[in-house]
Amino acid sequence: MDPDRVKRSLEGEGKAGFSSKLPDHFFDRFILHGLRIDAVEHGRVLCSFSVPPRLSSSSGGYIHGGVIASLADVVGAAVFYSAGILRSGVSLEISVSFVDVASIGDEIDVEGRLLRAGKSVGVTSIDFVNKKTRKTIAQARHTKYLAASSRL
Repeated sequence: MDPDRVKRSLEGEGKAGFSSKLPDHFFDRFILHGLRIDAVEHGRVLCSFSVPPRLSSSSGGYIHGGVIASLADVVGAAVFYSAGILRSGVSLEISVSFVDVASIGDEIDVEGRLLRAGKSVGVTSIDFVNKKTRKTIAQARHTKYLAASSRL
């Protein structure tokens, strides 16, 4: 393994870089394609999706953990919007506890809830549950900086 080659590949140096060959917003479309929004309430977002092969890990045919983390980021941000918090900054922390697996073809329910929205920081909780077995796949927390409006 050549660490410099791996670094150049990920950083997209020149035309040979991995990321330079991807279309704009590739990862958003890759992760979000097939996600259904089932309900939106104040401070609560319900979604569902079927695990497609493209989102599985290379071994075992289970959903890749990075997919869960990415969805926690996106759904957590949507929860803030559902609560009328339109000023959003960067994610401060995303933590995920993986407690079971989801296989290709499994239907997954995703529920995001607002836990707290203060003056500058907000926290959401996102649960991933197998629709058929009702077993929890993962639980996530998403903490975001809520950008303060400018007083200039």
